Amino acid sequence: MCFEWAESALEFVRGNCFVYSLFVVPLLIAISPKTPVFAAHEFTVYRMQHFDLHSTPHGCRNSILNMEARKLYTTPYTRKCVVARLTELTYSQYQDLIQQNAGGLLILIPQNLSSLPVADQQVVMQLEKHILEEDVAIPVYFAYETEELLEMYYSMEQGSSKQKSRSAAEELPSTITSSGYQLVVSGPAPKPLPDTQIISLQGKLCGFGVEEQLPTIAIVAHYDSYGIAPGLSYGADSNGSGVAALLELARLLSRLYTNSRTHPRFNLMFLLSGGGKFNYQGTKKWIEDNIDSSDASLLPDALYTLCLDSVGDEDNLYLHVSKPPKEDSPGDIFYKELQWASVQSEEPVNVSMIHKRINLADELLSWEHERFSIRRLPAFTLSHLQSPRSLKKTTILDTRENVNVDKLARNVRIIAEALARHMYNISGETLKTGIFTEGLSIQKDYLKAWIDQLSSQPRSAQMLLSGSTKHPLILTLEQAMSRYLKDVKFSIFKPDKREPELMFYEPVSTVMNAYRVKPAIFDLFLAMFIAAYLGIIYLLITNFYRVWEKIIKTFLS
Repeated sequence: MCFEWAESALEFVRGNCFVYSLFVVPLLIAISPKTPVFAAHEFTVYRMQHFDLHSTPHGCRNSILNMEARKLYTTPYTRKCVVARLTELTYSQYQDLIQQNAGGLLILIPQNLSSLPVADQQVVMQLEKHILEEDVAIPVYFAYETEELLEMYYSMEQGSSKQKSRSAAEELPSTITSSGYQLVVSGPAPKPLPDTQIISLQGKLCGFGVEEQLPTIAIVAHYDSYGIAPGLSYGADSNGSGVAALLELARLLSRLYTNSRTHPRFNLMFLLSGGGKFNYQGTKKWIEDNIDSSDASLLPDALYTLCLDSVGDEDNLYLHVSKPPKEDSPGDIFYKELQWASVQSEEPVNVSMIHKRINLADELLSWEHERFSIRRLPAFTLSHLQSPRSLKKTTILDTRENVNVDKLARNVRIIAEALARHMYNISGETLKTGIFTEGLSIQKDYLKAWIDQLSSQPRSAQMLLSGSTKHPLILTLEQAMSRYLKDVKFSIFKPDKREPELMFYEPVSTVMNAYRVKPAIFDLFLAMFIAAYLGIIYLLITNFYRVWEKIIKTFLS
């Protein structure tokens, strides 16, 4: 009777496979502990800096990843991808996972970096500095903390805390039943970015008279940013504030040049340089174009060059020089007018001069004006940063919140007053009122719009490389300069193909997949279970007549 029922049931399943699939498979999915939707995540990650400067490698050299995820502090790290939150990772821990041959590193960063406490920001900036000083062999990625990633991180955290609180015997069942994550980044190995071209934009305002016979002043600011990951480098203050200040100065001073009564006998040159964070390669190329070329240029006879770098915060302005200007020289006159304008400002600013000689033994120059000083051109850099090694210049924490538009507008007004007084030969005693008032006042809305625009996208040099078409930001800057300046044109830096001074690598950002998987020991126990199951089935089949005899004897007795 039993055999007849079993045979009819098997015949039903065999003949009704569709019914089986329709009812049994959904049932198995419904009773499973995890649905397939939550078993995999796909998210964007940003790769650490990877470039060669003067043939010296910098940043991480690898990008391919296919390893089990392991939370920080859960050793060993060998052949594991360590997942750590930015606020929890220190440089000593970073060195520890490198020494233990970790296979990769994924750093989770907050959605709003400016919300971090000041103490945590200092730790993060120190971490960026130390990591970027070394050549890293493992792939290092950054990702914003999303709900899915935090869920993955906390599940890893719970699993690791349970393992720490148990003995080895108690840990074994938990290890078998627990789940982990496999992090995968596929694709080709890192390769150099083709057609590297760094663009600088120049324009000018011609003074009243014969252009070649008039004195010239150059105003310069680099527009690119820098941080531990190119895709996260927004550079709002360094040097978005310098770019916004230069464009506002161009707009403001151009109004003096369009009126015949106020047209000064000075030429003004404006330069937005590229590659500033990579030893000012764009500035170097522009200087070479203007000095070494046969074309007539105003730069060799310029009275001085004013470089703007990080002028959007604080109540101090430092004039960094490689050689202090002589008494009553054009540079000294501008410095004195700058001090006078800062004192007369509604919000006084402390203006002082810092002298630092150029150290040619260093791999990187300290300030942009040093590119001019090397060619014996008078130049200086104005910044609210006291040290060229300030961590605020090279951090992903330099976001929109780091720029105070009111202070930026105040600093631009001080610079404009000093330049105008120098050009019109007006000393503080001669005219004690400000020049740029009422109709010639600073437009805060214009400055704010540019700061918002510049800090809305990463501006690391890798992100702005020019190939067959120019980057939209470059075109926007060109349009802004063309509106107020004349003869706006490009200066393009192309690295030497045989011995490139600068080489970038891709990818800058990519997609990472996180798959929920069982540990390797689970596969071992599953294989043992399957082998035991098949062994039992085999024994039952080969010895079924004996089992049947015992069943018959039991029923008959």
